[in-house]
Amino acid sequence: MGRAVPCPSYGEQDTLRARNGSALYEPPEPAFWRVALPHTAEAVPVARALIRTAIADVEHATDGDTAELLTAELVANAVEHAAGEGPIELVVELLPTGCKVEVHDPDPAPPGNLTQPVVEDPDPWQEHGRGLLLIRSLSSSCGHRLTASGKAVWFRLPVFPRQWRPA
Repeated sequence: MGRAVPCPSYGEQDTLRARNGSALYEPPEPAFWRVALPHTAEAVPVARALIRTAIADVEHATDGDTAELLTAELVANAVEHAAGEGPIELVVELLPTGCKVEVHDPDPAPPGNLTQPVVEDPDPWQEHGRGLLLIRSLSSSCGHRLTASGKAVWFRLPVFPRQWRPA
């Protein structure tokens, strides 16, 4: 069998250029941010602004609204549920294939039912209980892992083809 060769996604086809009669694929440069946030509710709007700005600054093809919503959910969960008073860390990685966001907190306990399907629907009268459901439903993948200082909870979003992006 032949070797698999990565193929540019629809959004990345805009970066194809012709040189000397042949087309070369030039993926955008990866971008990476790591920011410490306070372990308080004030971290949520700061995280939203950071992800929105990061995606806009590099003109990344990920759905910025979804990235902003899911980032806010991860940070809010860390603020509300993580034991300890240490800072929360937001890690954003923008790659040619999509966006990966991680939120690190000092609590090693796993984040509820992030990677397992929920058997019952959330109570419609409760204000809480939908964040992990949103992350599972709207991301292309999600999970958590232990770190030296606690855990990291993450999600990935794909890039969108140019014709699917808002004008």
